[in-house]
Amino acid sequence: MDNNFLLEILVQELPYQFIPSAEKQLADIFGKLLSDNKLNFQNIKTYATPRRLAILIEGLQLNQDDIVKDVKGPILNIALDEKGNFSQAALGFAKKNGIDPKCLYKKDNYIWAKVEQKGKTAKEILEENIAPSIMKLQGAHFMRWGYFEAKFSRPIENIVALLNNEVLDVEIFNKKATNKTKGHRFAKIQEVEITDSKKYVEILKTANVYADPIERKQLIIDLAVKKANDVHCEIDFSKLDDLLDEVTYITEFPVPVVCEFKKEYLQIPDIVTVTVMSKHQRYFPLYEKTGKLSNKFITMANFVGTDEESFENIKKGNQRVISARLEDGKFFYDEDIKTALIDKLPALSGMTFQRGLGTLLNKTERIEKLSSFILDEMNITDKKDVLRAAKLSKADLSTKLVFEFTELQGFIGENYALKSGEKENVALAIKEHYFPLSANSELPSKIEGQVVSIADKIDTIVAVFLSTQGDKKKKRPTGSNDPLAVRRAIIGVLKTIITFNLKIDLEKLIQYSIELISKEFNIQVDDVTFNEILSFMYGRLNVLYEKTFNYDALLATEAMNPFKNLSEWLERVEAINNFINSKTSNKIFETINRVLKITSGNKAEGEIDKALFTTKEEQDLYSEILNSPKITYQNINEIERFIEPLNLFFDNVLVMDKDEKIKNNRLNLLNLLAEKFNSVCDFSKITTK
Repeated sequence: MDNNFLLEILVQELPYQFIPSAEKQLADIFGKLLSDNKLNFQNIKTYATPRRLAILIEGLQLNQDDIVKDVKGPILNIALDEKGNFSQAALGFAKKNGIDPKCLYKKDNYIWAKVEQKGKTAKEILEENIAPSIMKLQGAHFMRWGYFEAKFSRPIENIVALLNNEVLDVEIFNKKATNKTKGHRFAKIQEVEITDSKKYVEILKTANVYADPIERKQLIIDLAVKKANDVHCEIDFSKLDDLLDEVTYITEFPVPVVCEFKKEYLQIPDIVTVTVMSKHQRYFPLYEKTGKLSNKFITMANFVGTDEESFENIKKGNQRVISARLEDGKFFYDEDIKTALIDKLPALSGMTFQRGLGTLLNKTERIEKLSSFILDEMNITDKKDVLRAAKLSKADLSTKLVFEFTELQGFIGENYALKSGEKENVALAIKEHYFPLSANSELPSKIEGQVVSIADKIDTIVAVFLSTQGDKKKKRPTGSNDPLAVRRAIIGVLKTIITFNLKIDLEKLIQYSIELISKEFNIQVDDVTFNEILSFMYGRLNVLYEKTFNYDALLATEAMNPFKNLSEWLERVEAINNFINSKTSNKIFETINRVLKITSGNKAEGEIDKALFTTKEEQDLYSEILNSPKITYQNINEIERFIEPLNLFFDNVLVMDKDEKIKNNRLNLLNLLAEKFNSVCDFSKITTK
């Protein structure tokens, strides 16, 4: 029989950011619960809307398998009396385990029993664990509700817990499980009975609830495209992933409504209008067939009904809201363009960059100096456009429009720069110096934006580390806390340098940035801060390439000054990665590490004296070393030439000879070879398979 388990937790409206995380947590928690209890299952599905979290487990094993265990009893001299019969201790052991004393047996000087342990039912296991499992869910802003001590995201209103068609005995926050749930808030059918766990999704549709977020997302796309076509417009979902996800998780029954605003608002830059619609109001912008932004848009209502008056009210309400927001945007834009972008620079002196590290004007001046330093490193003498972009990079932060809509920083800077008569490449750099905006988004496309982007991000990274020295280290970025997006800044710097093969010594750049900030604000820099910055950056470099290269290859190159020349480091780690993956690598690494272990604590002094060689193996190994080329990552396979003479050496030569001179001479020979290996990478970090 196809046995299924269904659990639905009905709640008040959940924060949409929590819902996809809760889905994954549910699948992980119940998957582990069943695995730990040796209950097999075929499939786990999760469903979620703003008001409900649900999990369906298909093909569930209804009973644990019975198991037979060998249980050890008393030692023989206690278990048997003088005549060899079972003592009271042995009989008590048999009774305790529910077996006939005749079934006891002797092994390893003890009495043993084979004890059959009956498996528990899935019903028992689920009833014991559903409530604790739900309480394991985690998310931001969990709160206590009513008089309950436990915390949850929102108050729980109803629970469905079914094993096949049987209601399980489950209670959470005084809500007992049933086989009934509620439909959409405005549906005609307010209560539905789940008569079949597998038909949960289809049953809820009768109450105007699309419980499957994947199906709901596709429905939103299909409905929006159809509505757009009805008004001779198009909708571009390629740049609306976040909006689409958000709308998916704030609706149970999505209904598209076409609205519009006055065409006069199309006079302001499209980026402003689109940002207001998509980021602030959750509207889908529409475009005319020519690609021009339309004054029409779609809002996805979470609404059940067909009467024209309700739809008209929805339409009017959204149009009223967007008109007010766009009116603000138009006013701010018209005010901002009354003065040139360069004239907005002085206002940055009143805007704090970071506590104790001055203003945004101070930061801008450092970005200019860092940009100039980078250009010198790259031997670029024509600095004019780059330095102009650096000077104007933060000017739009003082504008009214960016103050109101912070997402527009850079984008509006580009627009205002062009309005002010700046060159196109300078304006583009003002926008692109913020790139990448996310882990996988685009990088600055031209050198002006690339240089200013690196300068800006390095200044931020160093500023954070300098302001969190000593007992303030706990405020540095961590896996869960990164207020100034230092990790993203580091990834942006690394990706930009590597992607465009820029010849920049990051170590020198960081040192120069430390010098600028420490002098400007009289900060005493402790000795370890520089190395801590490099170490943190190397961690981000590992994140970038952890799926591309063997982790040992990344560890082995950490001490090879990767930030002096990232392009060279990338070639080195690729060569080492290929070497690790070669068929013969295991034996080679064992031999190399044998050399490194012997020499690590035995650094003999003096020159190698051939007269002290007493074996052919010493002479052969020395000859191979002298005749070999310099070993680098480019010719890493040359290492293989040493493996055979080394193995013969270790098989036939005692390195730690009683004669001190012979011992030191042999250590010198191995140290000479260790130097060749260490010039490639730290082989001690590479583990054999």
